[in-house]
Amino acid sequence: MRNSIVFRLPKLIAIALHRLNQSRVLQPNFPFQPAQFPIFYGWVILIATTVGILMSIPGQTAGVSVFTDPLLRATGLSRLALSNAYLIGTLTSGLFLPLGGVFIDRFGARIVVIVSSIGLGLTLVYLSVSDRLAQEISAIFSLNSSLPVAFVLLCIGFVSLRFSGQGMLTLVSRTTVGKWFDRRRGIASGTAGVFLSFGFSAAPLLLSFFIDGLGWRGAWLSLAALVSIGMGSLGWLLYRDNPEECGLLMDGRLASLAEVPASSTVEPTEHSQDIPAQPRSFSTAHDFTRSEALKTLAFWSVTLALASQALTITGITFHIVDIGAAAGLPEKQTVAIFLPIGVIATVTGYLIGIASDRIRLKVLFMAMMLFEAMGVASMAHLDNPLLRLLTILGLGFTGGCFGTLSTVTMPRYFGRRHLGAIAGVEMMTLVIASAIGPSLLAMFNEFFGNYRMGLYVCAGIPLTVLLLLIPSSNPQR
Repeated sequence: MRNSIVFRLPKLIAIALHRLNQSRVLQPNFPFQPAQFPIFYGWVILIATTVGILMSIPGQTAGVSVFTDPLLRATGLSRLALSNAYLIGTLTSGLFLPLGGVFIDRFGARIVVIVSSIGLGLTLVYLSVSDRLAQEISAIFSLNSSLPVAFVLLCIGFVSLRFSGQGMLTLVSRTTVGKWFDRRRGIASGTAGVFLSFGFSAAPLLLSFFIDGLGWRGAWLSLAALVSIGMGSLGWLLYRDNPEECGLLMDGRLASLAEVPASSTVEPTEHSQDIPAQPRSFSTAHDFTRSEALKTLAFWSVTLALASQALTITGITFHIVDIGAAAGLPEKQTVAIFLPIGVIATVTGYLIGIASDRIRLKVLFMAMMLFEAMGVASMAHLDNPLLRLLTILGLGFTGGCFGTLSTVTMPRYFGRRHLGAIAGVEMMTLVIASAIGPSLLAMFNEFFGNYRMGLYVCAGIPLTVLLLLIPSSNPQR
């Protein structure tokens, strides 16, 4: 009986989500009609999804890194053990993301963002008491040490944290933006990137002050309320899956619902509004299925390019305090390095958004890989002022590229019809790569006594990916 329930659970969840999605409160024109807005509703979507990605910070490495030392003190785990728990949790969560992408295609962005926000909030509550749970369970079973229990509980917590935060909340937000824009996709992503780059770069410093004021438990509990209640409500109010379900077309043209085809390649109708002259259209000639996309070099070259950035930056961010200490820098000064990185990433993200509407994406990805290699290699010599400057420049540039290119590329290359399923595999790869980063650097530090060799290895990864980018091209060509 139990086995039958377990095997039927995914189907039961799907049925429940389908019925919920059909309810009146989740219909596209409730509680208001997006088509009646005085401006194109895609700009509202852009604001809402930008907030959504920012709200995922507690589940991102930038948000977890500042809680690393408090968790080490509370649980008694070693830095390597905590890195391995993070690795196991992140790897496991990544394996579920292709299914999450399918859920976005099937049920739409609105219900997925609500569920993801609530899930992330509950996870933060769980993590805030994980050390106490470990002690209670150890006492119940009369264990000599609470360390094994704490390790298992953190693995479970990191699975949920990474799946709901870095995974689904980010995935659904980026996918939704890609469905609302065509000609303006680059500038829209670049505009969002201004806020995302600054937000992610400033997050470690802001959360550090937050912890100083509320304690690490209070900080996580406050973030839980903000994400679950605040973002859940905002997602229900403002998110819509695509313009067609609202009687709109990409970039702000109007059409009746009867005139809107299911395909992502929508042409203006006789009822369309004129829009100002813009860069050329990137409407796709063919909507790739997930299996078709996975067979292309373009998919893997850009996915691995983004994954290399996820791996290296996650590893650095997770151990940034320890890396700074090894270079003789105090914690506040080390964490403060993210502020100039954020400024450069903000400017770069906006400029890359404009450039992506006019320049082949492959060229931008290649530049991203070169700057990433420079920034990571320079991080190995953080005590040198000149190389610290190159670190800021390299990581700032590649950080600005990441947000924009990760939003623009998939819909332009593969269309919108199966975008969730395709982006789910991409996000799975990024999450797995981000899982490897902290443990990789921790192992090099354990073996060599410093992070320098590990950073050199990480700097070689984008140079390797560069060789894949050179022969790749847009599959729509």
